[in-house]
Amino acid sequence: MTPTLRRRSRAANRAASLAGVLGCILAVTVRAAPAPSGVEDGYVAAREAAIKKLKPLYDGGKGEVTAADDTARSDLEAQMRTILGPLAFPGYGPGKLNLDSLYSGDEGFGMLDGLRFDADIGANGEPSGKTGKDGQYVAPKTHILVTTQSLFARWLRAHKNWWDKGQKNVPQQIGAALNDASFYTQAISTDAAVEKFADMPMAKPAAATLVYGMLAARTQSEIPDAADEVFVSALAGDKVYVVYGAIAPPVRIAACSTIRADYNKKAEDANEALQQKRISQKAYDKLGNLIQQGEDAFKRCFAPLAQKEPAFAEAQKQAQALLQAAIGN
Repeated sequence: MTPTLRRRSRAANRAASLAGVLGCILAVTVRAAPAPSGVEDGYVAAREAAIKKLKPLYDGGKGEVTAADDTARSDLEAQMRTILGPLAFPGYGPGKLNLDSLYSGDEGFGMLDGLRFDADIGANGEPSGKTGKDGQYVAPKTHILVTTQSLFARWLRAHKNWWDKGQKNVPQQIGAALNDASFYTQAISTDAAVEKFADMPMAKPAAATLVYGMLAARTQSEIPDAADEVFVSALAGDKVYVVYGAIAPPVRIAACSTIRADYNKKAEDANEALQQKRISQKAYDKLGNLIQQGEDAFKRCFAPLAQKEPAFAEAQKQAQALLQAAIGN
């Protein structure tokens, strides 16, 4: 799986400093995390055995692969329920194994081991998991993913060099990982990269030792003009919670979009000048990647201004409610 990733005011400096402190705290938490239980060892062994068994079936396109895959996933899901213990969240369906695929050739291979609970409703308020009034599938609006600290730490080690050389992989410190978009892309997103727009301060519930919030969006190419999702992670007891979902309204900053539009116009003009031989290839190359420069400028503009937008406060409220649904006040 190799998704394509894109790559301060006083308030932003404070946020950055806080993130650094929290990263250090989390690093200690990882070292002090409970040792993997025999049940977790058994789960990992069963997962690896299933991957090995299914590979030749998938490679050969054999008809019995679906039944074999379903059997393996059912067994792994049952083991994960034993590891995590009884879990239920009002407004969410029963937990499902978070692994999208057990075949290394699939895009969704290698996601975070855990149970994912999907909201009963979609962003439009209709029941999720079925066809809506418009004839389109209604995806769950929000999700709660739960795993243990020891499984999380093991997953981090396995993903140290998950992506090809030259691409930024998930940091190995748990605090840094939860603060990085690459973690969310590899752990939960199967067909798009998670793009971080800004940090989102969160009130820490009593049960949590750490909480981190992020305003974001997903992309398969260029960065969107607005952030339309929130991602919140928390440590509570021996568990790691990752909650995420769509927000409304999305957070937009017109001034930042204008900056990027200017770069895009420069890129268009430069390409036209090159095609019409009004500038040389050498002169064109000196301009660099103007589209990427525009995206970088857009992100530099967005982060320090985000919290001033009314939509940010609404997004923060929705993120806090999502966290409360997962671990309470």
